[in-house]
Amino acid sequence: MTAQTLNSSAAPGRMPSAPRSRINASPAFVLGTVLVAQLMVVLDASIVNVALPDMARSLGLGQTGLSWVMNAYTLAFGGFLLLGARAGDLLGRRRVFLAGMTVFVAASFAGGLATTGELLIAARAVQGLGAALAAPAVLAMLTISTPEGRERTRALGLFTAVSIGGAAIGLVAGGMLTQWVSWRWVMFVNVPIGLAVIVMAALVLPETPRHSGRVDVAGAITSTIGMTALVYGFVHAADAGWSDPVTLASFATALVLLAAFVLVERVAAAPVTPLSLFADRTRSAAYLGRMLLVAGMMGMFFFMTQLLQTEIGYGPLKAGLAFLPVTVGVLIASQLSARRLVEALGPRPTMVLGALVSAASVFWLSHTSSDPAYWTIGVPLFLMGLGNGTVFVPITGAALQGVDPKHAGAAAGLVNVAQQIGSTLGLAVLVTVFSAAGRHAAAAGPGTRDAVQQAQHVFVSGADAALLTAAGLILATAVVATTMYRTPRRSRSAATAPVVPALD
Repeated sequence: MTAQTLNSSAAPGRMPSAPRSRINASPAFVLGTVLVAQLMVVLDASIVNVALPDMARSLGLGQTGLSWVMNAYTLAFGGFLLLGARAGDLLGRRRVFLAGMTVFVAASFAGGLATTGELLIAARAVQGLGAALAAPAVLAMLTISTPEGRERTRALGLFTAVSIGGAAIGLVAGGMLTQWVSWRWVMFVNVPIGLAVIVMAALVLPETPRHSGRVDVAGAITSTIGMTALVYGFVHAADAGWSDPVTLASFATALVLLAAFVLVERVAAAPVTPLSLFADRTRSAAYLGRMLLVAGMMGMFFFMTQLLQTEIGYGPLKAGLAFLPVTVGVLIASQLSARRLVEALGPRPTMVLGALVSAASVFWLSHTSSDPAYWTIGVPLFLMGLGNGTVFVPITGAALQGVDPKHAGAAAGLVNVAQQIGSTLGLAVLVTVFSAAGRHAAAAGPGTRDAVQQAQHVFVSGADAALLTAAGLILATAVVATTMYRTPRRSRSAATAPVVPALD
């Protein structure tokens, strides 16, 4: 399959008027370019975590400012996702992808040069904007470049390995760069890799046709501001609580604007997000399941990172390396899921199996002490990687099944929206649980402990409660997965799975 053939698949029944890529590259080369781009976007959500203490010392950031180093990226990314996804459908996905990557690289360079906390936070916000343009285009191009069935499942297996494993790799890379060079290199590292991706993408990625029509300005405004308000509400709730007036105002604003967005989309000639994407029960359940799964997974990363560094005394590099079992588990399970389990068991049982393994592993982590042997952390982290690698392949495929190629960007955007909302919602919920459990432990704790022991007891009690809640969120994913794919697997696969060569 050549790059020209890949482009033709984006518009069935219509022959392209001109070649859409500069050179004819193999599908594996096209896929490799897409995966490296995805890795960059995923890495940036976690690579900064380990560098936060050094950033605080270097730029004089307090706790509030430090939290905004993370939140600025989250807000811009979540707020502009729907708009970025639709822009790719209307303007051409390669074009929008290149624009997003250029913004992302420029902001990374500016962030590495930042001399004040305000400049770093601004750079992180612009990074989030670039990621919001690039991320949906990445998944959309992967979708239209591979037909439904075995080939797409295997491509999604690699995409899953990069998406989940990349978060753990980011922790390792952040620890290495911070400890060996400087925190600034967690920003600078994006520049040479990003420039290489931009060059290769311009040469080998197929362009998709532009779609004419009126721009849905009302939908773009309501979705962008509404999503930003929703994400900000979750972010602020984690800091100030659910009853804080700013939190409540953010949620109220989000509710009004997103309700208006739905009304606008029902009558728009070229909607930002076609509501028909939610008509399929399996696809809608896949969005919900992904949100719950990511909520539990990202909460686990947040609290385990603190446990390792604050309570057990790991340095940045050692803390990052401690998460390697997650990456190994994801790499193994995502390929096993894509090449064996989905075909042997069907997508629904595979999702349920993976979610159950992942939930059990986080439940195990919720029973660790403040000074455990590493194997009591490493083994459940490996099992979590196995579980997540197993479930993410079919749940991503379910979210994209049967989507018209012209709406592939919007569908991919919803996958990213579910993931972003899951991340912020999960953190807000788990921080609330952590605070409540910590207060209860402080009030009920015996007075024989010294101040250090008492603080350690409070933290561990709160973290264990938060991780137990995270396990419950992941378990809910298994419940949601049981509602998917009511059509018998054999008849479905016979109807939709083309005979294609394996993607090695």
